[in-house]
Amino acid sequence: MKTILVPIDFSEQSKYALNFAAQLAKKGKLQIQAIHIIEGPQNHTFNTMGDGIANESEDYFFLKQLHDKTKENMRNLVESKAYAGIDITGSVEIGNPYQSISKAIADHQADLVVMGSKGVSGIDEVLIGSNTEKVVRHAKCPVITIKSEVKLNTIRNIVLATNLREEQSRLFVELKKLQALTGAKLHLVKINTTNDFHTQRQMQDEFVRYINDHQLANVHTAIYNETSEEEGILAYAEDVNADMIAIGTHGRTGLLHLLSGSIAEDLVNHSQIPVWTLSRKK
Repeated sequence: MKTILVPIDFSEQSKYALNFAAQLAKKGKLQIQAIHIIEGPQNHTFNTMGDGIANESEDYFFLKQLHDKTKENMRNLVESKAYAGIDITGSVEIGNPYQSISKAIADHQADLVVMGSKGVSGIDEVLIGSNTEKVVRHAKCPVITIKSEVKLNTIRNIVLATNLREEQSRLFVELKKLQALTGAKLHLVKINTTNDFHTQRQMQDEFVRYINDHQLANVHTAIYNETSEEEGILAYAEDVNADMIAIGTHGRTGLLHLLSGSIAEDLVNHSQIPVWTLSRKK
């Protein structure tokens, strides 16, 4: 890993994300790109001197004031003593949050996104979703979502949910980088549900093959029975005192996403510990 992208909206959750990214950066000698997106028409852009490149208007005047004030807030944040000695750069852009974050991932060749999440539930989860969910679904690099202050040296147990059937070589290449930085034990868990049930004896050889195929180390395996995959992952993570949950996401869109949903996005919304995700879409 070389570059971590951290979307900042100046909420407590985004500051938790920046603090965690700073710990990763310090441990791995990485660079941080912090970015704030002001929602607005993309034809309102500003050059590096803060001068406008658009037609003058009252709306433009207020947008420029907001842009200038936000740049000052970002500069104060990244230059604070908390991040002394860390290679960190902050920027402010105007546009659609999800599209701007996606572009920043590509422009900075980010190896990891760390972002805060408040999570949503109930009808809000169905109707609204979030920019965080969209990034989790489509990002070309791993994403860690955080809801509270997290210390890197407390990440000792990472739960990875898997069905042991899908090819996940790319996921393990990326997850091993985090495991190397944290020294955490990886807990491979297969959630047994009514619709997808396997006995311990059936899965023993599968676990051995899976571990050997992906050359995994410092790993524990388990089968956990629960009514749904999400509930099983959350319950197992609680049982083993996990500090992080890891899972791959299919990156489905449109009707397929509405019909099948996403366990990864549900975990991002409902888990109180950090969730590491990687889209299986390249």
